[in-house]
Amino acid sequence: MLDVFRGLKNLIKVNYVHIDSPVFRLHYSITVILLISFSLIVTTRQYVGNPIDCIHTKDIPEDVLNTYCWIHSTYTLKSFFNKKVGVEVPYPGIGNSREKGKEDMNDRKIYKYYQWVCFCLFFQAMLFYAPRWLWKSWEGGKIRALMMDLDVGVCTEIEKKTKKKLILDYLWENLRYHNWWAYRYYLCESLALVNVIGQMFLMNRFFDGEFMTFGLKVIAYMESDQEDRVDPMIYIFPRMVKCTLFNKFGSSGEVERHDALCILPLNVVNEKIYVFLWFWFVILGILTFITLIYRLIIIFSPRMRVYMMRMRFRLVRRDNVDTIVRRSKMGDWYLLYILGENLDSVIFRDIMHEFANKLNHNYQHHIHGVPDA
Repeated sequence: MLDVFRGLKNLIKVNYVHIDSPVFRLHYSITVILLISFSLIVTTRQYVGNPIDCIHTKDIPEDVLNTYCWIHSTYTLKSFFNKKVGVEVPYPGIGNSREKGKEDMNDRKIYKYYQWVCFCLFFQAMLFYAPRWLWKSWEGGKIRALMMDLDVGVCTEIEKKTKKKLILDYLWENLRYHNWWAYRYYLCESLALVNVIGQMFLMNRFFDGEFMTFGLKVIAYMESDQEDRVDPMIYIFPRMVKCTLFNKFGSSGEVERHDALCILPLNVVNEKIYVFLWFWFVILGILTFITLIYRLIIIFSPRMRVYMMRMRFRLVRRDNVDTIVRRSKMGDWYLLYILGENLDSVIFRDIMHEFANKLNHNYQHHIHGVPDA
C-alpha cells in the first residue's frame, strides 16, 4: 500500500518562500493531502476489503448478487434502529419488513453514497486547492522576485548592498500601490472560509441531512449509557444492510422476489474518515474565521499593524515601524510583513531602517517646500 502513496510525495513540498499565512496553508497542503489519501484508501479496495458482500442463494450467482446490490443501492429500516439487538432484531436497522404483507417505503433509509465516496473526496480536495491556485496566479511571484536570495544573507557586501537598493527602489516607486494586491489575498482567505462552510453543507446533502450534527452525535454517543445508546455511525454508515433483488420467474412461471443481507466492510473505513473530517472542518473553519477577524482589525487599525510588526520582527526599531505605518498604506505594510518572513532578519532590519529614513526625508522636504531630488 506504500507504493500507492508514493505519488503523494510530490504534494509535500517544503516551500521556503511563504506568500500566505499558516492557516491558509492548512487548506491547500494538509487538507488536500488528507482528502486525496482518503480517496486512494477507499479506491484501492483490494487492500481494505471488497466494497460489498451479500449472502447469496444457489439460485443467484454470488457475483451477480453483489454487483446488483452495489449498483442499485441498499437500505435499512428506520423503525428497527431503536430495538434491542439480539432480542428483537439481529442488527440495528435490520428486521422483517413484511410482517403486514407489504413493505412501508417511507420506513426505508436508502444508501447510495458509497458508490461516490472516492469521487467526492477527490472533488473536495480540488475545491480546497482552488483558493491557493487563485492566489498564486494573482501574486505572480512578486515575493520570490523581491527576495533575490537574501533569505540566507551569505553574500558579499557589494552584492548585498545592490540587492537592498533594488528592493528600496521598488518599495519607493510603488509606495501606496499595494492595497489591491493585499486585498486579493484577503479575498482568497475569505474564499477558503466559504469553501469549508460550503463543504459542510455539501456533506450534509451527500448524507441526506445527517452530517451537520454527526460529530456532536458521536460525542453524545460516547458519553451516554451503553444500554440506551444508538451508534450514529452505524445509522449513517451501516455494516449490514438489506437488498431487494430483481424479480425472477420461478419454475412454475410465478414471479419470485429475492431479498438478501449484505455486508459493507468499507463502511468501517468510511465512518472513521468522515468523523475525522467533521472535526477537522470545524477546527479549520474556526481558525479561518479568527484569521479573517484579525485581517479586519489590521485593515482598520494602524496601531495593530505597528504592534504586529514589532512582535514579529524584534530587531526593527519601533520608530522605524511607526514611520512606515504612518506614511504608507495597509498593502505596503502587508508586503513588508511577508518580505520580513522570508528575508534574513538583519537584512530586513537594514531595509526597514533605510526605508523609514527615506520616508522621513521626503516628508521634511514637503514641509519646508523643497522639491524632491
